[in-house]
Amino acid sequence: MQLTAIDWVVVAGYGVVALAAGLWFARRAGGGVDEYFLAGRSMPWWLLGTSMVATTFSTDTPNLVTDLVRTGGVSQNWVWWAFAVTGMCTVFFYAKLWRRSGILTDIGFYELRYSGRPAAFLRGFRALYLGVFFNVMIMATVTLAAIKIGGVLLGASKYEVVLIAGAVTAAYSVMSGLWGVVVTDLLLFAVAMTGSLAAAWYAVAQPEVGGLAGLFAHPAVQGKLSLLPDFSDWSTASAVFVVPVAVQWWSTWYPGAEPGGGGYVAQRMLAARDESHALKATLWFNVAHYALRPWPWILVALASLVVYPNLASLQAAFPHLDPSIVRHDLAYPAMLIFLPHGLLGLVVASLAAAYMSTISTHLNWGASYVVDDVYRRFVAPTRTEGHYVAVARWTTLLLVVLAGVVALWLENARQAFEILLQIGAGSGLVFLLRWFWWRVNAWSEVAAMVVSFLLAVWFQWGHVRMGFQPLPTHLQLVLGVAVTTAGWLAATYLTRPAETRTLQSFYDAIRPMGPGWVGAGIRIDPSEHAGESPAAAFLSWFLGCVVVYGAVFGTGYALYGARALAAVCLLMAVVAAVGLMRLLPRVGLR
Repeated sequence: MQLTAIDWVVVAGYGVVALAAGLWFARRAGGGVDEYFLAGRSMPWWLLGTSMVATTFSTDTPNLVTDLVRTGGVSQNWVWWAFAVTGMCTVFFYAKLWRRSGILTDIGFYELRYSGRPAAFLRGFRALYLGVFFNVMIMATVTLAAIKIGGVLLGASKYEVVLIAGAVTAAYSVMSGLWGVVVTDLLLFAVAMTGSLAAAWYAVAQPEVGGLAGLFAHPAVQGKLSLLPDFSDWSTASAVFVVPVAVQWWSTWYPGAEPGGGGYVAQRMLAARDESHALKATLWFNVAHYALRPWPWILVALASLVVYPNLASLQAAFPHLDPSIVRHDLAYPAMLIFLPHGLLGLVVASLAAAYMSTISTHLNWGASYVVDDVYRRFVAPTRTEGHYVAVARWTTLLLVVLAGVVALWLENARQAFEILLQIGAGSGLVFLLRWFWWRVNAWSEVAAMVVSFLLAVWFQWGHVRMGFQPLPTHLQLVLGVAVTTAGWLAATYLTRPAETRTLQSFYDAIRPMGPGWVGAGIRIDPSEHAGESPAAAFLSWFLGCVVVYGAVFGTGYALYGARALAAVCLLMAVVAAVGLMRLLPRVGLR
């Protein structure tokens, strides 16, 4: 299906506004690395929280959700819904700590918390490992989704999509820094939400679907509707629900859902006006990310089972597409061809918005690592602020080229999702404990990173070539967590802790709660925690999760027509939200 003139007008209008924002903030972003990467640390919570939501509103996310629903049903979404527990933990225990640190990037944490050459090595290596390797993998996944959308809606080849989308986004990102990214994210979020709702409306309205009643009564859909897995099938239930809820959320490092916060989430917290704005921004992000957005994508995925029941039907509908990318995640863009012209242009613009928001954030975030934690720290520590901004802009261009190359190799969104989960398996507990337990040191993190990566390589390529039977993904995750945890704990006790002077400096700046710093040999002043209650933080964490999951289940049951269950779940969410608002002053929110 090709876009008409009115569609192109809508798309072009969005593009002009986005590029204008980049130009508007170009001069301010060029004022120095603090402005370019953290917007002068002056951002309000609502702007930062919405920016985080827009960043995770990427082109690959609805494709991933479609893949999950088509292959296993709605309950498969627990593989990412479980990360809401991680997010709420970050809100009430870590957001204010990040803002107190005063660092430029979360990688700068290493030389604030640890000491000596191990800390310096960890900072430099992890900056390249995350800022380049991990970051490129994420951007490649997002670009792969853009390739599939471009192929379905525009008839464009994957090379055309990579070249055009990458060039436009890079130009916007290079100019504006974090100022342009965050402010434009407001527009991107509004356009993307409108587009996803429109896509769901027209998908359900297709004659062969027959509205919500016809959709949920269709034989191809009825077995896919449960919000929880079938626990009589323990293998599936453990993979979809038990392991994600019991193990994955705290043990696995995944971008946007890092245990304790990190990456672009930490960047937003560091850019907040103060600790209160950092906490509220992260809270709004997690509620909007998990509670507001999933159901339009799920409805499109379910409707696609009626219209395109299998891969053969998808290939037949789009014979011009490369067969290597015809996977279940293609069904989401395939459903967009039923939109009327004009609205189709809006949806294409919304997908472009989702792509630009995610890629621009990752480009800015990755460049901050390369510039501040590698180039300025180890290569050229005494150059001018303007020089570092120029290096950041060239780094941005390099990252977008690498992401485009990797995107041409990938085949589906779930492939990259599972690879990244396995690579980060087992390292999450280090990121949770390093703030609150003085004994964790730089070698703890090195061991966790090395062991988890080697295990991921082994599971992905090694054990099959050695003649072993392949393990299910969730068992790989559990085994990876167990081995990695044992490895970093051994490294912790076999090596020395950070220097006492470094521990004291860190404690004075961060003021972490709890007994984990007793025995560190440093001065601890209990009065520093006046007004902060660990019990209130734990209860707020629990209530935050009830808000999210109550809203997710309540919305789902309302769509299904189960009014009583919907009312119960939504009431639980409202009651939890009221209780949470009353508790916030006791966790440091003013």
